[in-house]
Amino acid sequence: MTSAPASAGRSARASGRRAVPLGTLTPLLRLLILTQLAFNLGFFAVLPFVSEHLGQSIGMAGWLVGFVLGLRTFSQQGLFVVGGALTDRCGIRPVVLTGCVLRIAGFVWLGFAERTWAVVGAVLLIGFAAALFSPAVESEVARQAVLREGEGGGDRTRVLALFTVAGQAGAFVGPLLGALLLAVDFRTACLAGAGVFVLVLAGHAWLLPQRVPGRPRARMKGGARLLLRNRPFLALCCAYGAYLLAYNQLYLALPAEVERVTGSQAPLAWLFALSSLLVVTAQLPVTRWAGKRLAPRRSMVAGLVLIALGFAAVGLARPAGWTGAGGLVPAAGFVALLTVGQMLVAPVARAWVPDLAEDGRLGLYTGALSSVSGIVVLVGSSATGLLMDTGLPVAVPWLVLAAVPLVAVGTLPRRG
Repeated sequence: MTSAPASAGRSARASGRRAVPLGTLTPLLRLLILTQLAFNLGFFAVLPFVSEHLGQSIGMAGWLVGFVLGLRTFSQQGLFVVGGALTDRCGIRPVVLTGCVLRIAGFVWLGFAERTWAVVGAVLLIGFAAALFSPAVESEVARQAVLREGEGGGDRTRVLALFTVAGQAGAFVGPLLGALLLAVDFRTACLAGAGVFVLVLAGHAWLLPQRVPGRPRARMKGGARLLLRNRPFLALCCAYGAYLLAYNQLYLALPAEVERVTGSQAPLAWLFALSSLLVVTAQLPVTRWAGKRLAPRRSMVAGLVLIALGFAAVGLARPAGWTGAGGLVPAAGFVALLTVGQMLVAPVARAWVPDLAEDGRLGLYTGALSSVSGIVVLVGSSATGLLMDTGLPVAVPWLVLAAVPLVAVGTLPRRG
C-alpha cells in the first residue's frame, strides 16, 4: 500500500503520542475492535484447558497432544492466507459470518468428542473458522488505521495496539470464565464458548456493512506469485512465526511446567490472567514509548530478545527443583517477559504489513503473515512435545525454545 505523505506522517506521529479513545474512531473501527474482544472471550474460555483435557480425559501421549495443538494452530494460522484472499475477493461480511458459524460448530463438536479422530476434526474446524474471520477483521483494521494515519488521525500502530488490548481483555476474562465452567465439566466450557460466538454471529449479521466503502475487490489469481517474490515480507513472516511459536508455549510447555511444580493446573488460569492484565494495562504505554524511541525493526528485536530471556529463566531455574508457590516464580517471569515481548512485536508486525503489500492485496498479505507462522508452529509444537517426552534434562526444552527467538532476529527485514 502507498505510504502517507511526509506531512501527514509528522502529524500522525505527533497525535500518535496521545491516547486513542475508542469513541474517536469510526463506527467500523469500533465494531472491529470490539469484535476482537468477543472473539477472544469465547476462544480463551476453552483453549487454555484443551491440553489437560486431551492428556488426562482422552489419554493422548504428550507428542500427540503437541501435534493436535500445533494442528489447531496450523489450520488457523496456516490457512489465514485462504481467508485473506477470500476477503480481498468477496469482502468482509460473508467471510466473518461463515467463520462464526464454523467456530460454533467446532466448539460444540469438541465438547462431545471422545475419540482422537473426532478431536482432530473439531480442532481443525475451530482453527479454520478463525482462518476465515481473523484475517478479514485484522486486514480491515490495518487498512482503516492507515487511512486514519494519512488523514492526520494518529500513528497506525496505536490503533493496532488498541486492537491488541481489546483482544487481550477478552483473553483475560476468557480463562477465568473457563475455569469457573470447568467446575461443571469441559463440555460446559465448550458450549459456553459456542454461545459467545452465537451472540457475535447475531451482532455482525445486524451491524456489519454489506460492503465497506473504498475497499477494492481483487482477483484471486496472481497474488501468490507476487507475494512469494516479496523477500522483505517473507523475512517478516519468518520472524513473526518464531514469536508465535513462543507464544503457543502458553498452551503446551507452560501447562506442563505448572503441573510439575504444583501438581495441578489450577494456577494456569491466573497466569493467563497475568498475561492479559499486563497487555490491557501496559500495551498502549509500551507502544507509545517504543514509537518515540525505536524503529519498527528495533522494536521487534527487543521483543524477541525478551521472549528468549523468558524461556531461559525457566530453563535455568528448573534444575533447582522448586515446587509449590516458589516454583511458580520462574513460570510467572516467563509469562511476564513473553507478554512484554509480545507488546513490542505484534502491533509493529501488523503495522508493517501494509507497507509491504501490493494494492488491493492486504487481506492476502495479512493472511500470509499468519500462514507462514502456522507452518512454523505446527513443526515447532510437535518437536517441543517430543522433547518434553524424551527424558532429556528438564532444562533442555526450555533452553532450545530460548534459542528460537534469537535466531529469528537475524531473519528480520533490514528496512520497510
